[in-house]
Amino acid sequence: MTTALRSSERHSRPPGHGPGAALAETLRDRGRRRLFREDALTVLAWASGAAAVALYLADGGAAQFHGLSPALTAIGVVAGLIGTDLVLVMLLLAARIPLIDRAIGHDRAMAVHGKLGKPALYLILAHMVFLLLGYGVTDGLNPIAEGVSMWVNLPDMWLAFLSIVLFLAVVVTSLVAVRRRFPYEFWYVVHLLTYAAVLTALPHQFSVGGLFADGQWQRWYWIAFYILVLAALVRYRIWAPIALTFRHQLTVQRVEPAGDGAVNIELTGLRLEELAGSGGRFFIWRFLAPGLWWHHHPFSLSADPAAGSLRITVRNLGRGSASLMAAKPGTKVSLSGPHGLFGHAARTRPGLVLVGSGIGITPLRAILERAEFAPGHATVILRGSTQGTLYLRDEIAELCRQKGATLYELVGHRARSGNTWLPRHQSGLRLADYVANLAESDLYVCGPTTWADSVLADAKASGLSDEQLHHERFDW
Repeated sequence: MTTALRSSERHSRPPGHGPGAALAETLRDRGRRRLFREDALTVLAWASGAAAVALYLADGGAAQFHGLSPALTAIGVVAGLIGTDLVLVMLLLAARIPLIDRAIGHDRAMAVHGKLGKPALYLILAHMVFLLLGYGVTDGLNPIAEGVSMWVNLPDMWLAFLSIVLFLAVVVTSLVAVRRRFPYEFWYVVHLLTYAAVLTALPHQFSVGGLFADGQWQRWYWIAFYILVLAALVRYRIWAPIALTFRHQLTVQRVEPAGDGAVNIELTGLRLEELAGSGGRFFIWRFLAPGLWWHHHPFSLSADPAAGSLRITVRNLGRGSASLMAAKPGTKVSLSGPHGLFGHAARTRPGLVLVGSGIGITPLRAILERAEFAPGHATVILRGSTQGTLYLRDEIAELCRQKGATLYELVGHRARSGNTWLPRHQSGLRLADYVANLAESDLYVCGPTTWADSVLADAKASGLSDEQLHHERFDW
């Protein structure tokens, strides 16, 4: 079934003229600033690795590339420096630093974080192998015997080998094929071993390596880098959630049905107006009740904060979310955020297209509530297998009527060919058939990963650029 509700006729005037011109210019300026921040962060990331190698070479490393043994050792040192640099960059990407979040968003930061894992591990393994080869040539030992000798005779080397084992555990458990076999909580705890791996690698750098030797520039570079990472993690992963929780003092007010297998959880608290405009972005929630407090849940707001209350809409998708179905009024809640670029700050065009499926519809409702657009220049597409899975449909329909947006309800089983994000009887259509001003619009997509990928592929085939596409991931 397909339903279209038109609250106003589309303007024939292009969005670049008239009242929409000021909005378009504001969005262009915002987009340019965000791209500048993204480019600056990219340059800094590359420069950190280059600086690590340059300082090593300047502090005498360049003189070591003569003869087989010192050359092998030098290669091992360079590999270790770059590998360590990548690990520290990974930790910064995972630290939820607002500057990084505003530039590239949490999802993209974590995607880059994941991509760096294998190269970092390979470089750290190369560091170990080349050092064993280099020292082995000098001592007349094979690599295994050299490793045993270093373990026995050099202080803290056993911690260095333990660090490599921990890095291996983290990378292996991060592989999609592996992590799908375990619950999220298991993978999350294992992933915390990254911090243990970094800490266990530090002692041998002081006692064995020349990295922190007095009188070398690289000593201060690495000390500053480690302090920066530690400060970012403490500030944004530990202190920020604690401060936010005490500032807002959230409490569950009521839990109400919101459709097939879903509930609205309304929360009251203090100074919630500070969170206005966070619609679409997600917070990390912990419900401080027996059996719930150790689960953290990344949920987006389903309504913009108003009148001292917040709302999230939760569907029973697993053990963790199922436990929230029975959350009791009066339960205290801690939170961290908001995170991500799935909100107004990411917009680049005056037109707006919101496409959601199932529970992925709910963040779009919050975005629509506060979005600015000229009447007729916004389109909302709700997708569900049944009418009951068009969550918050009535609220969205009313917002579309008030703000002058066009609403489509696409109900039915997914197509198996063509544009598979559409119902079977509509698989021959494209996104452009629903949105007349698609080229001048930003597209927000939220729903299951495979379905969302189909929407994004359709959008790219229709000519939309990457900066116009915004996707909220539903996997981990």
